[in-house]
Amino acid sequence: MNYKIFSLSVLLLAACQNNDSDSNNANVIVPATMNYTVTNIYPHDSTSFTEGLEWFDNSLYESGGEYEKSTLVKVDLKTGKDVQKINLAKEYFGEGITILNGKIYQLTYKEGKCFVYDVKTFNKLKEFDYNGQGWGMTNDGKSLIMDDSTDKLIFRDPNTFEIIKKVSVTDNNGPLSEINELEYVEGFIYSNVWQRDIIVKINPATGAVVAKADLSKIWNATGETQNDRADVLNGIAYDSTQKRFFVTGKNWSKLFEVTFN
Repeated sequence: MNYKIFSLSVLLLAACQNNDSDSNNANVIVPATMNYTVTNIYPHDSTSFTEGLEWFDNSLYESGGEYEKSTLVKVDLKTGKDVQKINLAKEYFGEGITILNGKIYQLTYKEGKCFVYDVKTFNKLKEFDYNGQGWGMTNDGKSLIMDDSTDKLIFRDPNTFEIIKKVSVTDNNGPLSEINELEYVEGFIYSNVWQRDIIVKINPATGAVVAKADLSKIWNATGETQNDRADVLNGIAYDSTQKRFFVTGKNWSKLFEVTFN
């Protein structure tokens, strides 16, 4: 054996491996810090275990969870009072919602049902079956986009609910599981992460988290006092006309209007 050739081959292999490692590290995106400003504070129904939030046609829509308490409501922003409401059957746990083509789509937690309603009347038009859990939901104008407690964004056909594709959400630490409430905004998806006081901004084409906002001090920053029943941060809606976000949490007594920068 020619030991010089063997040694050279090992060195070249090691160099290639190092280059591959450097290349992979170079492709890792460290999320930027996304700052926010609270521009308004509104009352929020503290009995609502917020699972989905949507702004449509100058009104706020909300899906509330928990068994025997799940609802779909249209809310008056300024008062926090229900304008329109239906209760889900006691065996269903309401989850994320989105509005597309005049229809409200509402997921359920473990029941494998997506209910479809007329956005004006709240009359149920149809329902779809699916496997796995239902958490958050949004849409990009063509496809429904949901998550299921994992790191996956699941794109579905709004007419059949068939899966089109799945995209894994990742940050600089790897796959990001338990992404929750979703909102599609100008080519990106904003998402809560369950039990974490952050909102992440996701590139839906790649799944990469490009920015993160820490909202753990949102109550302190506004001088508001968090109510005793308040649970985790959950709920994102976007008003594309006035370029403002609305965020709240499960059983929160306040809804915050914010801008991200």
